[in-house]
Amino acid sequence: MSLEKEPSFVTTLQVFLGNRVGVYAMQIAMTEAFKMKLSVEEADAIFGRPMGIPKTGVFGLYDLIGIDLMADVLKSFIKELPETDEFHEVAKEIPLVKKLIETGYTGRKGKGGFYRMKKTDSGKVMEAIDLQTGDYSLSKKIDIKSDKVDLKGLINRNDKYGEYAWSVLEKIIKYASSLVPEITKEFNDIDEAMRLGFNWAKGPFEMLEEIGVKNFFEKVENFKGNNFLENLSKTKNENFYGERQKYTSIETLGKVKKTATSVDGNSSASIYRFNDYNIVEFTTKANALDYDSMDALKKATDKPLIIINESMQFSAGVNLTYTMEFADKNDFKSIEKFIKYFQETCKHLKYSKHPVISAPSGLTLGGGFEVLVQSNFVASHTNIVIGLVETIVGLIPAGGGCKEMLARWLDTAQAKKDPNYAPLKVFDIIGYGKTATSPVEAEPLKYLLPENKKIMNRNSLLEVSKKILDENKDFKSPNELQFNLPGKAVIGEMHKILEKLYNDKIILDHGVEVAKELAFVLSGGDTTMDKVLTEDDLFKLELDAFMRLIETKNTQDRIKHTLATGKPLVN
Repeated sequence: MSLEKEPSFVTTLQVFLGNRVGVYAMQIAMTEAFKMKLSVEEADAIFGRPMGIPKTGVFGLYDLIGIDLMADVLKSFIKELPETDEFHEVAKEIPLVKKLIETGYTGRKGKGGFYRMKKTDSGKVMEAIDLQTGDYSLSKKIDIKSDKVDLKGLINRNDKYGEYAWSVLEKIIKYASSLVPEITKEFNDIDEAMRLGFNWAKGPFEMLEEIGVKNFFEKVENFKGNNFLENLSKTKNENFYGERQKYTSIETLGKVKKTATSVDGNSSASIYRFNDYNIVEFTTKANALDYDSMDALKKATDKPLIIINESMQFSAGVNLTYTMEFADKNDFKSIEKFIKYFQETCKHLKYSKHPVISAPSGLTLGGGFEVLVQSNFVASHTNIVIGLVETIVGLIPAGGGCKEMLARWLDTAQAKKDPNYAPLKVFDIIGYGKTATSPVEAEPLKYLLPENKKIMNRNSLLEVSKKILDENKDFKSPNELQFNLPGKAVIGEMHKILEKLYNDKIILDHGVEVAKELAFVLSGGDTTMDKVLTEDDLFKLELDAFMRLIETKNTQDRIKHTLATGKPLVN
């Protein structure tokens, strides 16, 4: 399929609105953090993923853009906007910010900013500035005990985080709504500008809709002179929003899910039911997968199924925090039960009597890829990061990733001549945790196939997926795979590769152990070429290897380090 061009949907007005509201939101998030004496890490933990805003938060985003550049942006707005505009209040110069610029701490391009990297004897560490004193100390990870967007829950927290969240959201909604109808008659313009220009999951008016009109007006303070809010306070219309995504006539998820005949699901995924198909949308942080995610997928296969969402990632993989909660209690039976259910669900998707389509965009890693690779059809956005990365955290793919990659590489001319070719090729791809950042990079690795649809316009993913369903009304589920693998005949070659990597200090002791488990799975285990292995045999090899690794302290250390720092641990 030829790639579709991405049309330009953002108007000049939307760019202006997006910048005006986006910069105002950043300033509110910053000034309220100073006022409430929050740390930069605390502010970024709230004004980030819990609000459906990119994880950089406000101070991380300031560093990314450049603190000096942001100061110039503020001066430009101050010059252009009337003195009565609320923007002036939040754009006042902050002494600490002025000092940072003067001393060369302008963000990532300078010596650091609100965050900085410091070299120590043991390597580089991340430090964060104290907003009150200006001193740096080791950056702390803030756990707010919530891994999904839940604005109602966030603003109703009885702690400083809830107070901060409400103060920021209230002011953003009030400012955005003050621009209606004088600056724009369509409040949709503002939401669309924030989604398209600032990567927010929801614009200010969608946030208001989620909070609830009644709830908002029970909490909000003075909004005199704000025509939009004054009118809404009189009507109390909970359904004020109306149509979404007016910039395009394309049938997007945001438009169609409001027309679903029914909606169900659970805390990890929503199921939107229509007359002739279903949609599953993952809803966890980074769309990480857990037991409930699998439940929703299984439950939704009573009709043709499209797996799609509008967040910044399709799925970053299995929820490692969820898994480690069991590991910390030595409850490995629960982990095994979950992995078995994950395998069972993926196999169910693959052999369902109705077609299953995955429509990925953004991160499609680990378990997210395993859902995709065991779907019957794929319509992929060109902006993807795709691959199996489990070895980085001391594990191997155990939801069918090894099995499916073997099947794809076994179906090559080289593999038909050389029985060791496919196991060695997949050993290299999964062993190094190779990823592709586009369909062009994904096809040579066989993460995507030539017949998979590749879509430049993300808004078209749902329409293309529905077209695939229309073209496959006579769908029949595929035949189950069978494998002939070389067993010990290829393990020796794999171990030679590992020995060289170890001697060259590219991998260390636990890296060798992880790779040996991967080698055993990809070789087929205790088998020979004349023995036929089923998909269930491969699933069992994956599961057994996964469980042996998750029970080791070294793998647990890798997972904990990655969860705490976002970086891999080499041990």
